[in-house]
Amino acid sequence: MTNPTAPITIKKYANRRLYNTASSAYVTLADLAKMVKAGEDFVVHDAKTGEEITRSVLTQIIFEQEGKEGQSLLPITFLRQLIRFYGDSVQALLPSYLEFSIDRFTGEQQKFREEASRAFGAAPFAAPSFGALEELTRKNLAAFTKALGMFTPFVGPLPTPVDPAAPHAPAEKADLDELKTQLSEMQRRLDSLADKR
Repeated sequence: MTNPTAPITIKKYANRRLYNTASSAYVTLADLAKMVKAGEDFVVHDAKTGEEITRSVLTQIIFEQEGKEGQSLLPITFLRQLIRFYGDSVQALLPSYLEFSIDRFTGEQQKFREEASRAFGAAPFAAPSFGALEELTRKNLAAFTKALGMFTPFVGPLPTPVDPAAPHAPAEKADLDELKTQLSEMQRRLDSLADKR
């Protein structure tokens, strides 16, 4: 008997075809995207080498979605920033921060939909207001900073994020500059830790 919680195994063959071992059928990237949206867990293995290649297949799905008209989620600025983090000392922290942020955002989705509906009389699936997104970003950064501080207590507290609701809050560019400053400080501290070792 198979484990119902075990992820489905997908095999990728040299001819780039994907084979779902659970349904004994060939599938496409679009089929895998539907599985992700339905909450079905799967792992992808190279049929010849056995190497797990789930990350690259998921990246291909994102690449295809980004190529569709009106489907893109990733702003160009974000993509450029992401590329800049490769090879940087902060690279090790970024995946955890992004995972933490997307988990928080996913948990707040319904709240955003309701707020957008109230604020704009929009359909329930409309995008949230920028104020709500800024507040979530601020909370995410504060929570992540606190969590990071628990793992690195010997370097002291990290800078506190700026509260956008405070009187005379800086403009959007100033907020971005503050975030860059905080990331630079985190990088400096990581470099310092690496030097000590």
